[in-house]
Amino acid sequence: MEKPLAIKLAPNSLKEVIGQTHLIGKDKILSNLISNNKLPSIILYGRPGIGKTSIANAMVKDLGIRYRSLNATINNKQDFDIVVEEAKMYDGIVLVMDEIHRLNKDKQDLLLPQIESGLITLIGMTTSNPYHKINPAIRSRCHIFELIPLEVEDIIIGLKRAIKHPDLEGIEIAKDTIKYIASIAGNDLRYAYNLLEAAFFSTKDQKVTLEVVKSINSKPAFFHDKNEDGHYDVLSAFQKSIRGSDVDASLHYLARLLEAGDLDSIYRRMSVICYEDIGLANPAMGPKVYAAIQASELVGLPEAIIPLSEVIIELALSPKSNSACLAINKALEDVRTGRCDKVPKHINSAAFGYKYPHDYPDNFVEQQYLPDNLINKKYYIPKTSSQNERLLKEIREKLDKLRNTTKRL
Repeated sequence: MEKPLAIKLAPNSLKEVIGQTHLIGKDKILSNLISNNKLPSIILYGRPGIGKTSIANAMVKDLGIRYRSLNATINNKQDFDIVVEEAKMYDGIVLVMDEIHRLNKDKQDLLLPQIESGLITLIGMTTSNPYHKINPAIRSRCHIFELIPLEVEDIIIGLKRAIKHPDLEGIEIAKDTIKYIASIAGNDLRYAYNLLEAAFFSTKDQKVTLEVVKSINSKPAFFHDKNEDGHYDVLSAFQKSIRGSDVDASLHYLARLLEAGDLDSIYRRMSVICYEDIGLANPAMGPKVYAAIQASELVGLPEAIIPLSEVIIELALSPKSNSACLAINKALEDVRTGRCDKVPKHINSAAFGYKYPHDYPDNFVEQQYLPDNLINKKYYIPKTSSQNERLLKEIREKLDKLRNTTKRL
């Protein structure tokens, strides 16, 4: 089986790596490490297709040192044992390891002392945030470098190199087609190479046109793995955009979640937003969101985008209040720190001496409800940015005035 074009185009030196100019180039850290013939254990993390493996392989080739490549998920403990033995035999080896965040305890226990002693130099690659997903023992022994997404211009540079490769001999492709491939590659150079190769071999005359590319894939590729950080980044941005009342950003992130077909996450996050971010400023949004969810479930995709977009627009432009969220958190803090005196006798289960409010004018009678150690405690502090909470504030002030008047009498 012939290797894909993306593999054949892998750089043999850091000088051939596209992008990542914050790490590679004159007086940049990775380039300086190579110039000084020094390679510590490092972790490279970032999106797929932006150069983690290319950089790792280019570094060891530049240094001309012995290395082995393993995958923390696919390779078993015996494979790791062989690397350790080889390192002892040659007094050192570089281990290039993909999916390092999936390294289990057995493999960690095997590698840690070898990394600590310098017998094994580790170059780990991951799409996950190492500060969240990688074992602290491994992390503390490595320098961590984040790779940034490639720009469209970077992808174009790669594609221009690719069309000169012998595998694509005779290719005819216009500049606007190259730019189009780069624009839908979603910052993923490997994806762009694969799309170009597929387009080339799907023609009889080697003419790669826009129509040919669109017939293979007209949708942009973007990093959105439901089991990894990218997914949660989008969900976080979705909620924060609504909280910040940026309706256009809210719709953008909704579109990304819809394109991934992730309705369940949309439903859950909208429901949370209703009560965490909109809250008492616009309590009618709760039923509206529920109705939009029911409608979306009834019609399914693609029609579900209509009720969802409508309710997201309203959520983003709605007045906001987190006063209820703040209030219950204050109450929980008192409970969790032991500020829980006995329930006053007149409102406990026996209710001896309880005054029934419905028997009094305006359904109000002054009596103690909070425990003795929390008398006059205020958890709910109304915000006045919305009409609804201004009304609640007025009601509360009226009740407080009644209580104070009754106490004086």
